[in-house]
Amino acid sequence: MCPCPGLCGSQIPATPAAGSRSCCRFSPRSLHGPLRRGEARVPPRVKMATAGPARAGGLLQRLPPAAWRCGPRRARSATACPPAAQVRQAFLRFFQEQHGHRLVPSAPVRPRGDPGLLFVNAGMNQFKPIFLGTAHPQSELVQYQRVVNSQKCVRAGGKHNDLDDVGRDVYHHTFFEMLGNWSFGDYFKEKACGMAWELLTQVYEISKDRLYVTYFGGDALLGLSPDEESRDIWLSLGVPPSHVLPFPLKENFWEMGETGPCGPCTEIHYDHVGGGRHAAALVNQDNPDVVEIWNLVFMQYSREVDGSLRSLPQHHVDTGMGLERLVTVLQSKHSNYDTDLFTPILDSTLPPLKHLLSCSPLHRAAGALVTRAWWGGADIGSVNMAYRVVADHVRTLSVCIADGVYPGMSGAELVLRRILRRAVRFCTEVLHAPPGFLASLVPAVVEVLGDAYPELRKNTDQIMTIINDNEAAFLSSLLRGRRIIDRTLQQIGPSKFFPTEVAWSLHGNLGFPLDLIDLMVEEKGIQLDWATLGQLAQKDAEQAEQLEGSVARLDVHSLAQLQRDGVPATDDSPKYAYTIGQDGKYAFSFCQATVLMLYKDHSLQKEVGAGQRCGVLLDRTNFYAEQGGQAHDQGYLMRLGQQDVLFPVESVHFSGGYVIHEVTTPETLRAGDQVQLFVAEAHRLACMVNHTATHLLSFALRRVLGDRTEQQGSHVTAEQLRFDFSTKAPVTTQQLREVEGVIQEMVERNETVYMGEVPLALASGVQGLRTIDEVYPDPVRVVSVGVPIESALTLNSQAAMQTSVELCCGTHLLQTGAMQDLTIISERQLVKGISQIIAVTREQAKQVKPRRLRFPLSDGTDEGDITAMPQWQRKELQAILKALQRATNTAIRKLEISQAAEKVQDLLEKHSKKSVIIDTIPADSLSILMKVVNQLCDKSPGASVLLLSPQASGKVLCACQVSESSLPKFSAADWALAVCTQMGGNAGGSGTVAKGSGNTKDLQGALTAALDFAWSRL
Repeated sequence: MCPCPGLCGSQIPATPAAGSRSCCRFSPRSLHGPLRRGEARVPPRVKMATAGPARAGGLLQRLPPAAWRCGPRRARSATACPPAAQVRQAFLRFFQEQHGHRLVPSAPVRPRGDPGLLFVNAGMNQFKPIFLGTAHPQSELVQYQRVVNSQKCVRAGGKHNDLDDVGRDVYHHTFFEMLGNWSFGDYFKEKACGMAWELLTQVYEISKDRLYVTYFGGDALLGLSPDEESRDIWLSLGVPPSHVLPFPLKENFWEMGETGPCGPCTEIHYDHVGGGRHAAALVNQDNPDVVEIWNLVFMQYSREVDGSLRSLPQHHVDTGMGLERLVTVLQSKHSNYDTDLFTPILDSTLPPLKHLLSCSPLHRAAGALVTRAWWGGADIGSVNMAYRVVADHVRTLSVCIADGVYPGMSGAELVLRRILRRAVRFCTEVLHAPPGFLASLVPAVVEVLGDAYPELRKNTDQIMTIINDNEAAFLSSLLRGRRIIDRTLQQIGPSKFFPTEVAWSLHGNLGFPLDLIDLMVEEKGIQLDWATLGQLAQKDAEQAEQLEGSVARLDVHSLAQLQRDGVPATDDSPKYAYTIGQDGKYAFSFCQATVLMLYKDHSLQKEVGAGQRCGVLLDRTNFYAEQGGQAHDQGYLMRLGQQDVLFPVESVHFSGGYVIHEVTTPETLRAGDQVQLFVAEAHRLACMVNHTATHLLSFALRRVLGDRTEQQGSHVTAEQLRFDFSTKAPVTTQQLREVEGVIQEMVERNETVYMGEVPLALASGVQGLRTIDEVYPDPVRVVSVGVPIESALTLNSQAAMQTSVELCCGTHLLQTGAMQDLTIISERQLVKGISQIIAVTREQAKQVKPRRLRFPLSDGTDEGDITAMPQWQRKELQAILKALQRATNTAIRKLEISQAAEKVQDLLEKHSKKSVIIDTIPADSLSILMKVVNQLCDKSPGASVLLLSPQASGKVLCACQVSESSLPKFSAADWALAVCTQMGGNAGGSGTVAKGSGNTKDLQGALTAALDFAWSRL
């Protein structure tokens, strides 16, 4: 027999030369050549590769002569085919050990420093700095010449988006693993093609007649010639000319985005049917029988913003082969979902849907598919599609969440939310799965991928929690949306289109993705009016642009015209003209200005009529334009000598040196009009308070958390301040208290706030100066708390190390005392390493200061508010509550163990040396009853125990445990189920322990049924 029947499933008798060749199609000689004289043969054994550098000898020398491809006549069992993990490792070790490639780990699916990408969508993403020549000269990247890895990829959203195809066929996925090898200025086309052909045809021993290769056929518009070099290389490797096919730009010129590295590619396609047929006509035709398995990209160009192609300094090779498709080939499947990358996940869907499989013909058919093969084929009710969608999406969700991408409201987070909601919809609407079903599949994902990507095992609980929380929120919206859709369909009668206004309302108010609505109504043979929806989306975008004050933002042509006409930039220095009186009140100076120009409909105008929205350009202003994270001022303009007509200022923006005041004119306004400007003083003062508070908060965080704490963003309004900052660890309760304490000390000292403009070069030399990553003007405004600017600027001065000194154009208090107080009301981690604080000042801060918490009494006499409190106090109370819960649980557990021990002693005396113990006892809970069973079995080795406990409510609790010597013919789960069913209830558990409950007055009958069942199995 074959020396490795457990791997290839072959029953071919071994020949006398079995020591030199087995029935397996994967031959060690294809990797290492013929054995040398005297070389010992190592018995085959399977060993998973560990992370990190390969040990001497390498995986390829340790690999068994396994069957890399299941023969078409062989059974479709996982044990008869090479497991996916082994396929992955063989790829990595082939390049690492045979061809000198460096093994690097997969990057997270969140792109590193590439805002143009939502997700890592190809293996080359992390190497983009090498392709562009922007890698830091001291970074590890510049050392790479030959690299191999398996990269986690997500293609959903952006240029490469497979989301809409997932489930409809059997080979598209939102998440997949990209096996790849790279050359950075080392080998090029000939070596890349040769290694690929060697791996596929000699190592994996894929039949050559099933492989087709394509190459770039050129593009006249871009002036690119056909890639005849690649064609000739394939022909020299022995590929028949009829299997070497040219294709245009769309198929054989690879680009990762609208801009960036790109180049011609050559693809290898596989014909699943084979049998000697000629399938060239099916290549690149979206035929499920002929699919691309490997893409070799020759990086020669960079796509520029203007669409042109620019040659890269060096030529590189970037190859990518989807592990899922490769495994499908090697396991002789026609569907990726029928491989061991998916079958454990699909198999895990069966227990939660067991009730459906037993009662629904539709689900029985689907269940049969789960246990056989996941072909495309007829799909009544979209059940097969639903299983495929769920299996794919739960993999994507697990991998993304483990890498720190959570379902959210924008960017990649929004795409992930869409994926989650699409999966939930198929779970509930098609599979009729219970809540929590999607998250219950996560352990199966971890089992499949956890060894390759350990972060999945580390974050399993978090992944399940996030999925469950988001599912619960969406199910509520889904239920309401389903009702609205059903009611609408009943009302509209025969119609081709679903009402657009209803679809748009669901999209805007309930957060329904439009494609999800389309899927729902598609089942009823109705379509969405996408053209009208597009018009609504455009209208919303235009309205949003108007709300953002787009009128007040000068376009490039208007700016050029102002400069040509010699219109001076706005003098906005009056915004800093305010003083503080003896009573501590602020006085803001009066400002009068001349209208220089009006801006409307993207053009400069001399006159704007009544009722028109426009931007007003003045020669000077005391209004603060929104910039530097501070909100713009509010107030109004009044024409000189016309005090009964006000022009309310809706927004203020800074554009190219000009301050634009956006107003809706109550009367005609003309260039040359004289106006008076009145700032809303209360609003301005509140912004000043919160902006100065932001500076103090930044200083306090650095003092408490360390100098490496850096500002990542801020936003100041009259109501509150928001501050984002980098931190290596979560901020503790004590640290929050200390931060507030540092700020309170500076407030109580009523420090003077110094402000002034200094040359940028001089300001940049201040030790301890806080800056952020932006371009500053020269001269630049410096804001220093408690230390005169001259002192901070003194050579080698340490003054700025002891207080807040920042470059800032905002408006600030003149003394810190006006802040009165500051309270942090929220602190949370946005992503790993970035936290966000929200704080309030003055009276708002005092209102949420620590107080004795009063809990409302049952008679409603106490109305104490326990929700408004400082963040540190909230965290402190949460910690106390958790500690109390733990202590309570421990005490309850100890008490239950003690009570159980007393009951066990009585039962031992009553049932001494019995092999089956069945009885009733009083027990307050199922937990206590289970502990009695456990302890009784420990005291009576070899005994099987079932105990019932009648409750005052009429309910009867049941718990049992079966001795290991009685397994598998005697199952605890079956025993408990038989007894509880007798009592009209239900039960569940494992072969060893189980529990359940029922309702019965015939307790003796239940005991008799328990005894009869036990003896029937023993």
